Amino acid sequence: MTPTAQILLLGSGELGKEFTISAKRLGCHVIACDSYAHAPAMQVADGSEVFPMLDAERLRAIIDRHQPEFIVPEVEAIRTEVLADYETRGFTIVPSARATRLTLNRDGIRDMAAEELGLRTSRYRYAESLVEVEAAAAYTGFPCVVKPVMSSSGKGQSTLWSADQAGRAWEYAVANMRGDRRRVIVEEFIHFDYEITLLTVRTRDGVCFCPPIGHRQELGDYRESWQPTAMSPAALEQAQDMARRVVDNLGGYGIFGVEFFVAGEDVIFSELSPRPHDTGMVTLISQNLSEFDLHARAILGLPIPEIRLYAPSASAVILADRDAEDFHFTGLADALAIPDGEVDVRIFGKPETYPNRRMAVALARAGSVEEARRIATAAAARVRILYPSVRD
Repeated sequence: MTPTAQILLLGSGELGKEFTISAKRLGCHVIACDSYAHAPAMQVADGSEVFPMLDAERLRAIIDRHQPEFIVPEVEAIRTEVLADYETRGFTIVPSARATRLTLNRDGIRDMAAEELGLRTSRYRYAESLVEVEAAAAYTGFPCVVKPVMSSSGKGQSTLWSADQAGRAWEYAVANMRGDRRRVIVEEFIHFDYEITLLTVRTRDGVCFCPPIGHRQELGDYRESWQPTAMSPAALEQAQDMARRVVDNLGGYGIFGVEFFVAGEDVIFSELSPRPHDTGMVTLISQNLSEFDLHARAILGLPIPEIRLYAPSASAVILADRDAEDFHFTGLADALAIPDGEVDVRIFGKPETYPNRRMAVALARAGSVEEARRIATAAAARVRILYPSVRD
């Protein structure tokens, strides 16, 4: 069989795994890449490559070897200048080389949103030293949030409540940043009512949206999400308008996870990922097309029907608590047997654990968001990771 498209996937975590499954269902040939072997997407892909994607020469060699029709980044730590070069040679970067470059670093996307488009954001400044962090915090006021400009899943992020915490925040950000840029963004702490991810799909026929997703974070990383989240029509219209303006500016086709803070009727732009979003894993149970299906269809130029929500739904993550290569899961049957709703569990297949590493997710669908959240959280609690020193 001739594949419908050859895809080089740069990053092979749990999001890449689900995207690979969606793409292969549409007949694509997927080569999954990551910095470590046996990553989740590699387990379902047609082939794999293991190399550090910040290594420009290795990245060029892999692209030259496979000659993909689509290069699909799933992680931030990539030599984006290489992708820009290959885009000029006729390769398709998803959604575009410019989008990948701007969103790789928080400073790129923030400056575009605030300065170029004039969207409402928190007050912010950048810092490349402890002295600059202290000056930026004095500008934003306390509390403020310090984040590496390049990171993912909340790594390196902390809240600064007073000036004497600046040194610790700077050291934590530097220790956990990705890439090779020692730079952070210091931004005003927004007193919001709730935060959302608005999954925004840019297609050849225009822009469409999934129902907004609410989420809860701990240590800067998502712990549970739910869909839909209640918003006033005016606030939702604001969010959709801002998201449309951003993705149209970035260009290309695919799904974008656009994050907002909402305070009353005010909507404040936060961040954007030009790919499926971790909070969007709830769409694996909530919608007629998951965010991964939507991403694949938009990339390939295939029709996207009306996006329909089956019922209120939620997701809750299952975390590891230690470093290990020898482990197994238990409690799956108990989790799937929870009554009063529909439950599913996705085990990612990561080969190693470490503290707070996301290893699986519980999904639930029920009559209300509150009930779906309760069921998803209960299901996640029943799935346990056991190690050789722990007996059943």
